[in-house]
Amino acid sequence: MTQEVIEGNCLCGTVRITLSAPKRHVEICHCDMCRRWSGAFFVGLDGEAFTIDGEQAVRTYNASAWGERAFCGNCGSNLWYKFLPTGSRSFLAGLFAAADNFPVEKEIFVDEQALWCDLSGEHPRLTGAEEIAAAEAAGFTFD
Repeated sequence: MTQEVIEGNCLCGTVRITLSAPKRHVEICHCDMCRRWSGAFFVGLDGEAFTIDGEQAVRTYNASAWGERAFCGNCGSNLWYKFLPTGSRSFLAGLFAAADNFPVEKEIFVDEQALWCDLSGEHPRLTGAEEIAAAEAAGFTFD
């Protein structure tokens, strides 16, 4: 069986991401940092594996002790959030046209969301405390 592959890119096309076996849903984060970074909320898409072309244009910023955020140094498009304790990356779903119809699996940090970011749909909505508690239960620590 052939593994599904989707392709995405930044606005200028310099950074191209190929995502293998993408999860067929997105996750939304409403935390204050994601809102400042994205202008609204972060819509993340994960997969089993990825490749990145145009890495020379990628710039990163460690926004916290546990999170790196990446963007294209040419056009400024946000690219991914990397959870530093595990190295896992969640790519901005908007980079991938094939993800336009993926449903929302869950929203997190809903207690920090702006009123104008209220999304419809039936899916879990977790507060920051609930999301942090789940991460701590999985063995992660935060300062």
